[in-house]
Amino acid sequence: MIEYADVIVDVRAGDCGKGKVSVALTKSNKYTHCLRFSGSNNAGHTIYHNNKKIIGHAIPMGIVNGVKSIIGCGCVLNVEQFFKEIKELELNGIKTEGLVFVSKNTHIITQQHIDEDSKDTKIGTTKKGNGQAYRDKYDRKGLRAQDVPELKPYLIDLYEEFHTSDTKVRILCEGAQGFELDIDWGDYPYVTSSHCNAGSATLNAIPPKKIRNVYAVAKLYDTYVGNKKFQPNEPIFDQIAIAGNEFGSTTGRKRQCNWLNLDSMIRAINHNGATHLIVNKCDILKQIGQYALFYRNKLVEFKDINSMTKMISSIVETDCEYLSNNHTHKPTIFFSFSPEIVENL
Repeated sequence: MIEYADVIVDVRAGDCGKGKVSVALTKSNKYTHCLRFSGSNNAGHTIYHNNKKIIGHAIPMGIVNGVKSIIGCGCVLNVEQFFKEIKELELNGIKTEGLVFVSKNTHIITQQHIDEDSKDTKIGTTKKGNGQAYRDKYDRKGLRAQDVPELKPYLIDLYEEFHTSDTKVRILCEGAQGFELDIDWGDYPYVTSSHCNAGSATLNAIPPKKIRNVYAVAKLYDTYVGNKKFQPNEPIFDQIAIAGNEFGSTTGRKRQCNWLNLDSMIRAINHNGATHLIVNKCDILKQIGQYALFYRNKLVEFKDINSMTKMISSIVETDCEYLSNNHTHKPTIFFSFSPEIVENL
């Protein structure tokens, strides 16, 4: 029986540090499961574990803390990369045996999907076959995990796992990409091929009433990877990219940078019903020494980082109706100045 489920969702265009939030939460809370609920190996989560930089792709980051980790049916899976990722985790001292599972109705990325995606020149995809796998899923001609013999030892039925257990089930649901890339709510057509919102978690046998907390994750500045023009022609943004190591963990592509758009972040927070907000990479702007954001379609500049974070907190607390936590007395807005952890989460 499900006691509760919490959800991590990126409220920008991805690459905001969801992985380290997942590690922090699975370390400090008593979750029985960590569920990846969307995307594929077209996404990457970078974390630091035992002084090692580890990049995850499809397997949720709860695995780092020994939490049973499941690739859900909202994902699409590259089988070869799945086994490669397991091997890499094991080489980094992270136990996976008996802890990593795949929902039996998860759809599979085939070589044909990858070959087709490799020809993309319009959107700027990761060339991982993600969109083509989702297309075939909805065209009812896809291949599923239960059809792949090599995956048999990893298969799991989400309903049976979550609803027929004799013990209480507590799930951390880990999203991929970001809300600004959502197929319906992003800047179409420059979007991913799946849903990147908190509601997608419920497609994995989780009743909406069981959602407890929604952790919205952002950065103190915005980034985007793809073919649309996003970064202004000003040297400061290249400085931010270099200081923040803004290169894709999956493709290595340079991320375009811009000032945080507070208006679209507020929209994303409200859309996802976020109860908590975590703003990462505050240390990068502090290192650069320049602070600005867009609010009500105007550029607002600040003399220091404290002024900037204070304004964000004030506006978000006023404009985001769900940003409160009835379960504890902890603050619900966190500004992280560490590349490795989320402080006090």
